[in-house]
Amino acid sequence: MASLRVRDRAGAASAGDRIVAAAALMTAWVALLWALEVVDHATGHRLDSLGVQPRRAGELADIVPSAFIHFGYGHVASNTLPLLVLGFVAALRGTGRFLAVAFTVIAVDGLGVWACSPAHTNTAGASGLIFGLFSYLLVRGFVDGRAPDLLVGLLIGAYYGTSILWGVLPVHTGVSWQGHLFGLLGGVAAAYLFRDRPPEVRGEPPYAG
Repeated sequence: MASLRVRDRAGAASAGDRIVAAAALMTAWVALLWALEVVDHATGHRLDSLGVQPRRAGELADIVPSAFIHFGYGHVASNTLPLLVLGFVAALRGTGRFLAVAFTVIAVDGLGVWACSPAHTNTAGASGLIFGLFSYLLVRGFVDGRAPDLLVGLLIGAYYGTSILWGVLPVHTGVSWQGHLFGLLGGVAAAYLFRDRPPEVRGEPPYAG
């Protein structure tokens, strides 16, 4: 019993560390988005060129930067709260895993936008990542078979589901539904790519409490 109590205390401390790390990561991430928008505004919107323009080979280099660039303060403001909330929840499982998930979503989303967006458009913003984090959290519990993650996914789905569904429909002028759709697909892919594996699959002995 003594050893179990020691592990419980260590687990609690680890959980606290993860909360602090997740909060710090997402605060820094969102602060970077705002800082970049300040620079963009101060330079006459020169950073807008880092958006993705479809089917131009040179634009592939802008896939990652485009997820950090916004078209005005209203644009970045609309993405701030959902990114903070969904990113924080996703990062509670570890900042390393979160970064892997986030950049998988960004890559899938950016490639989809590059391949499928209408000609002569320029797409940027964190909404593709937001949609990807939504689908990642929604699917993760089913993939890993973890009851807490299932509950989190259901709560996330109930709160954000309606707005997410509208976001993937081509009904809003000036909004990239392609970016939203491929963000969702990237989140599902990340849930499978970075799913938990049983100890015997990882080459570790099974743990008996």
